[in-house]
Amino acid sequence: MNVIIDNIDLFWDGLLGTLMICAYAAVGSLVLGVVLGIFRVSPVPPLRWIGQAWVTVFRNCPLTVVLFFCAFGLPELGVDFPDFYLWVGILGLVLYTSAFVCEAVRSGINAVQPGQAEAARAIGLTFTQSLGLIILPQALRTVVPPLGSVLIAMVKNSALVGAFGVGGELFATVDTLTSARGLPLIPVLVGVAIGYLIITLPAGALLGLLERKVAIAR
Repeated sequence: MNVIIDNIDLFWDGLLGTLMICAYAAVGSLVLGVVLGIFRVSPVPPLRWIGQAWVTVFRNCPLTVVLFFCAFGLPELGVDFPDFYLWVGILGLVLYTSAFVCEAVRSGINAVQPGQAEAARAIGLTFTQSLGLIILPQALRTVVPPLGSVLIAMVKNSALVGAFGVGGELFATVDTLTSARGLPLIPVLVGVAIGYLIITLPAGALLGLLERKVAIAR
């Protein structure tokens, strides 16, 4: 415990860094995942193919490989910008997580009664209008539990980002404290585990509250 207490400032900074990374990645994953979910049910074949290809590639590819490609493949293509590895880590999480968000959104859209879409078409609404005004609002209420699980998994997956040169992240404190300061590994890992629990447990409770709030009466 002394290792954790004596270095609480470093653990705290890592916790804030992880929260920042996860916040950006969550927003990006939700936006991209919803768009891809719409592609998956679109009447336009090329859009369906794009959505299906995206899910097939990223859902079946390890996150480590995605991060490796972003970290080492993008520089080979001449892509570079300030805070490169930070944004590469966020990009890798967005690309990977959006595939799972897409499937959750698609399942929610398919769970909406077909009569809803038929009624929308009967009153003259286009596909885009019926999707945005009628189907998607109902679908998003049903996908809160799976989306919550995806986002919590993303928080845990963010630990891999620290292995790609992103400083200030919670898992990166392991290298700082063990290699640079020579502290024992086990207490440091315990501190990191507590940090992730501080993020995931309240997030799970909030998602459970949201699930009950938007639950559809059966």
